[in-house]
Amino acid sequence: MPPGRQPHHRGRGPRSRNRQYTEPDGWQVQARIERFVEPALLLLLSEGSSHGYELAEQLADLVEVERVDYGNLYRLLRSLEAEGIVTSEWNDELPGRSKRTYELTPLGEELLDSWASSLRTAHASIAAFMQRYDERNT
Repeated sequence: MPPGRQPHHRGRGPRSRNRQYTEPDGWQVQARIERFVEPALLLLLSEGSSHGYELAEQLADLVEVERVDYGNLYRLLRSLEAEGIVTSEWNDELPGRSKRTYELTPLGEELLDSWASSLRTAHASIAAFMQRYDERNT
């Protein structure tokens, strides 16, 4: 435990999903961009229509995770469809069982552009942080 910290008990004290202190390693921090799956999914769909399983595989590669939660992916796709950001249709022409194929709409393209702009701003902030961090150690 870091010096001066008291263990927090269930239901009391601050919590952080992004960091924790472990013995003997010290701080373990996971830098996360909340809701990054959404722009990543929109980017994949901007490259062409796709079905859920294929999107999950591509998403795992793009966001560098071992496994994509299929339930969350399909909930996100249904939500995006309800908002008119993606459309879907059943496709019987693909090998195996019928698959629901998703496609980005013009509104989805606009949202992707907004995500890209926002992520560029975040990238610039992170780059400025890293430069300042690196400079303090030289």
